[in-house]
Amino acid sequence: MEFLTSTFSTDDIWWLEAFIDDWFLVIALALFVVEMIRYAVKKKFTRNLLGDSVANFITLGAFILLVALVAAAYAGVFFYVYENFRLVDLPLTPWTILCCIVLADLAYYWEHRFLHKNGFAWATHTVHHSSPHFNISVAYRHGPLDWLFPLFFHLPLAVLGFNPFIIFLSEVIVQVYQTLLHTETVKKLPRPIEAIFNTPSHHRVHHATNKQYLDRNYAGIFIIWDRMFGTFAKEEEKVTYGIYPPVNSVNPIKIFFSGYVKLAKQLWHAPNWSYRMKLLVKPPIWAWQQEKANNR
Repeated sequence: MEFLTSTFSTDDIWWLEAFIDDWFLVIALALFVVEMIRYAVKKKFTRNLLGDSVANFITLGAFILLVALVAAAYAGVFFYVYENFRLVDLPLTPWTILCCIVLADLAYYWEHRFLHKNGFAWATHTVHHSSPHFNISVAYRHGPLDWLFPLFFHLPLAVLGFNPFIIFLSEVIVQVYQTLLHTETVKKLPRPIEAIFNTPSHHRVHHATNKQYLDRNYAGIFIIWDRMFGTFAKEEEKVTYGIYPPVNSVNPIKIFFSGYVKLAKQLWHAPNWSYRMKLLVKPPIWAWQQEKANNR
């Protein structure tokens, strides 16, 4: 119990975040190789799978370059809010880190749900969902504005008094956990784990195009958020991955910008400004329903 109340320095938090970032990528790459070997053994390894996986890592590289350009400004907003608007001073202890991780996971749930319910946000998040495959590399398939939306949902944690270093660490931990969920190798885990935590089975549902699975299982670490807010679905029938209409390409540049290229075309051909505004703020299924009705 003494450890849980011990105080850390910001250097300790920075070191821990860098350690997780650096070593987890190595671990993820090793798991990816294992998955590819498994596909080869099961005679499911294809040129498209390889091309798609390579494209996923290239979009990661493009995303990292964008993050590098905005990182100082992104962090600066958190520190400005923390220094000027925090309600209390929370110490850097294991307890505050644990609390921040739980709250960051809740913030991620609502951010993730927003990404699926807003046309402008979906245009970046659709890149992550556009792969017809499901493996570790898909976790690294990013869109151009994936760095932007976490700001609005995690910034309240700085107001509550969590040091930005703890917030950034919590974001990394949630994302690292999410990475492990992108696999078909793990089927279902013991029921108590499936009841509380997000698992590969739950996340396969989230990536599905099956009608009964749409807009389900937004959770990061804890699937209890989906159970609490009515967005949970259990994996039952076989999952089909991807988006509609499919991208049908392994070109990383086309994949990376596909969401906003499609949105730009929709905005250009929209009949009026009211329709354009709805394309930006309404769920993507609204645009699909409008197109379907117009084509009858």
